[in-house]
Amino acid sequence: MSSAPRVSIIIPAYNEGDDIVPGLDRIMEAVKLDAEVLVVVDAPDDTTVPVVESYAAEHPRVRIVINSYGRGPAQAIRFGIDTASARTVVVTMADGCDDPRQIDDLVRLVERGVVVAAASRYMPGGQQVGGPRFKNFLSRTAGVSLNIFTNAGTRDATNSFKAYDAAFVKEVGIDSRDGFEIGLELTAKARRLRRPVAEIPTIWLDRQFGQSNFKLSLWIPKYLRWYRFAFGPPLTVEQLRSRTSGAQTSLPSTARD
Repeated sequence: MSSAPRVSIIIPAYNEGDDIVPGLDRIMEAVKLDAEVLVVVDAPDDTTVPVVESYAAEHPRVRIVINSYGRGPAQAIRFGIDTASARTVVVTMADGCDDPRQIDDLVRLVERGVVVAAASRYMPGGQQVGGPRFKNFLSRTAGVSLNIFTNAGTRDATNSFKAYDAAFVKEVGIDSRDGFEIGLELTAKARRLRRPVAEIPTIWLDRQFGQSNFKLSLWIPKYLRWYRFAFGPPLTVEQLRSRTSGAQTSLPSTARD
């Protein structure tokens, strides 16, 4: 590309193999904006690599990226955002559960001035179909209650499917190192800085193939930390960084094994 794309789409992947292809096909069909698609894996021997390399031969917007920050989805997302060339980044999952038809609208919300644009399962018009009932209950309860009590700007703060102003992400930093809690972390940070957050409805469908890498029992404490952080008075960027930077502890490297 001779100039930066309008959006960088970040897809953390872990041994998806051929299962990643339907989701990539839907992205290619749905996204009309100039975009690059970065599929981020932890190692060159990940089964996703040859599949995406073959796919990229016909779809030059797509490329594989090897994460050098460390194992796990949070590190993969961090690396993808740091590698992205667009001013707006969208994080979406490799399992095909997210609806890519929302990507263009999420990008336009960021371009209008919000720092976090969330695809929301829990607002009117949104829906979650399938998935573990207890996990769904926790996610909905956390998102809706956070919005009621803190005016977070979205009823689905835990959803990873979000668009971000890349400059905002670089300004506040990402402290998560393990799971998929980055969406909640950046929403909580935006709330404490009183930066604008917005949402649009989406329909999430549980994956129909492959196996989820979500480790509920291991990652709940990480979500609780950022849920609690969203409550509190406004902070400056300097105050926020001093309270959050370096405070994360890492999970064992077996978290995704």
